[in-house]
Amino acid sequence: MRTGLTTSLLALALLAPHAYAEDDWGDDAWGDEEESGPALHGFIEGAVGGRTSSDPALIDDDQTLAELRARLESETYLGDTRLSGKLDLYTDAADGGDNGLQLNLREAVAEFTLADNIDMRVGHQVLTWGTGDLLFLNDLFAKGWVSFFSGRDDEYLKAPSTSVKWSVYGEDANLDFVWTPVFTHDEFIEGERFSYFSPLAAAQVSAPAGKVVPEEPSESFSNGEFAARLHGTTSLLGSNSTEWALYGYRGFWKQPNAINSSMQPYFSRLNVLGASLRTNVATGIGHTEFSWYNGADDAGNDPLVPNNQLRFLIGYEQELIPKLTLGLQYYLEHIQDYDALAANDGNSPYRPDENRSLWTMRLTYRAMQDNLTLSWFSFYSPTDQDYYHRPSAKYRFNDQLSLTVGGNIFGGDQAHTFFGQFEDASNVYARIRFSY
Repeated sequence: MRTGLTTSLLALALLAPHAYAEDDWGDDAWGDEEESGPALHGFIEGAVGGRTSSDPALIDDDQTLAELRARLESETYLGDTRLSGKLDLYTDAADGGDNGLQLNLREAVAEFTLADNIDMRVGHQVLTWGTGDLLFLNDLFAKGWVSFFSGRDDEYLKAPSTSVKWSVYGEDANLDFVWTPVFTHDEFIEGERFSYFSPLAAAQVSAPAGKVVPEEPSESFSNGEFAARLHGTTSLLGSNSTEWALYGYRGFWKQPNAINSSMQPYFSRLNVLGASLRTNVATGIGHTEFSWYNGADDAGNDPLVPNNQLRFLIGYEQELIPKLTLGLQYYLEHIQDYDALAANDGNSPYRPDENRSLWTMRLTYRAMQDNLTLSWFSFYSPTDQDYYHRPSAKYRFNDQLSLTVGGNIFGGDQAHTFFGQFEDASNVYARIRFSY
């Protein structure tokens, strides 16, 4: 997401090295620290990516990634308050280059303690929780799907939001509460860099005619997002370190998957309750997660509003041999009120299955004193008959310089399924990064 001038200036204020004179702050202002201010660090990265085949729905479809990016990052303390900032400056030729130099504020945060057992984190920040590996059930914080599909670093899958986070620590459990005053949606596929399948048009569409321009919720207290997690550890299932969590969310679906009476996409209301466990199983780590998606706008019989869902995830990760790790996950998505949907969608050929299942596999191998990392992540849905593969290789020349190459390979038997619609978006990419 792009930031305005005011927010960018705030980030620059956090990032700029300070050199305060003793006459201004006194000898005790920074304790015994000898440094004049925070050190500035970050990286410079060049990235390119291109499609493996043409996309007939797009006019200019050769490049999926063509950018030069510089990260500025720093932190400092004002008394007991920690201030931190991360700012990206970049230019991207894959969007036509019309936007010139752009700013992306990743973090502008103040962290402090309210009481012995209460911490606060306020500002623009990336938030995440849950047990899934690239599968998100109770993690309803914004995601950057365009970045993810383009081949940017996995960091950019998690999009920031301007939020207030309270963390309350107890003897048996801890409570995290997050308030996001202005709803922050996903960086969704809108038809510019990647086309998508439109059930209304019964075809693959793209910008400008097919550009998704959703109706945004008004900026009011009632339209803010509220998320909570109660979590702790316990002795369970033969393990003394079983992690458990309960989740709650009140806000909106993160993508505009509802259609109003004017045939404009919008973000329908959503409430979510869930739970998760993570524990040692045999010589590996197992996890499971559950969530109930209750759409406040859904009565079950409107095909233009997403139905309520039950979501379930179970996974396991283990080191097979030294340096080689395997992770497997099974995910199930059950549509509630399916009979009502089937009775009111005009017998649509694009009706989703009542139960959508998905398998994932992650293989990671490290070699050459961990300087080389080979990775393969695959999504495969036996119900949709589609897939998404993410191979990558990263080589670290030294502590400063690294090269990453990889791909995003989509496919499926039908053009309207989730991964199948992006078959023409398949791409390969390369990134070279210098860290300082």
